[in-house]
Amino acid sequence: MALKIAIQGIENSFHHLAVQQLFPNEEFELVECSSFENVSKSISDVEADLGVIAIENTIAGSILPNYNLIDSANLNILDETFLTIEMYLMALESESIHDIDEVHSHPVALQQCKEYLQRLQPHCKIIEGKDTASEAKRIKDNNLRGVAAIAGKQVAEKLGLKILDKNIQTIKNNKTRFVVLGRNVSENNEQTNKASIKFDLGHEVGSLSNVLQLLSTFDINLTKIQSFPIEGKPWQYSFFIDVLFKDYTLFKDVVQMMEKAVTNLKILGTYKHNLENTPSSLNKELIYGE
Repeated sequence: MALKIAIQGIENSFHHLAVQQLFPNEEFELVECSSFENVSKSISDVEADLGVIAIENTIAGSILPNYNLIDSANLNILDETFLTIEMYLMALESESIHDIDEVHSHPVALQQCKEYLQRLQPHCKIIEGKDTASEAKRIKDNNLRGVAAIAGKQVAEKLGLKILDKNIQTIKNNKTRFVVLGRNVSENNEQTNKASIKFDLGHEVGSLSNVLQLLSTFDINLTKIQSFPIEGKPWQYSFFIDVLFKDYTLFKDVVQMMEKAVTNLKILGTYKHNLENTPSSLNKELIYGE
């Protein structure tokens, strides 16, 4: 039976490519969602077995609302993959770049192409849309002249749109990290060497440095840290961190120590660091214990 995997966007979007990279040998069915919130809802409502969402990009940085989304929906990060993102400007076959008055795409995609788009302005209007592939499909379906979309090359090829310019992202080695979300799944401690953690801190002097020192003392490598204001608590912050470790048992011991130094500590997921983009081992049996 095919895995049902929720994504933000539609077929041929970058999220779809990430799913294909994660599950090249698994039969899957896409659950197309109009927003990241609907991805989490699909998982929570058991309309999807898993979800795949972008979490950070080498140009645009972290997608902070998605960290809060994972936390508030009580979902777990189960796996990750890194996708090289090349942006293309596309329009109807009849159009040239000089005919374009509007450029549509997902806000994060537009941000990744900011320098290129600045050269197109002021005569060209930049408009945020639902996602890369959907904006390109809307141009094709509605025969929109004078309108271009920014999306992946695969979208232009699938829809029969004309590529007006290629590799328009600001940094050519542009990568996005995607994470796999799900409900509780049994951990494979032998494979696990990465964790995403959320905790709260007040504004007491040294509170954050105490946590960082603890991680350093036990050779746990902090690879990412993001702060987010706590709603209704001025000058207090939640911190989302990613760490790498070699010994899972030691990591769990350090977490117990951290709990005494912070408030509301929560492990968002433990999984394998996957810079090599190896296929995910997740399947129906792991998810549901079949």
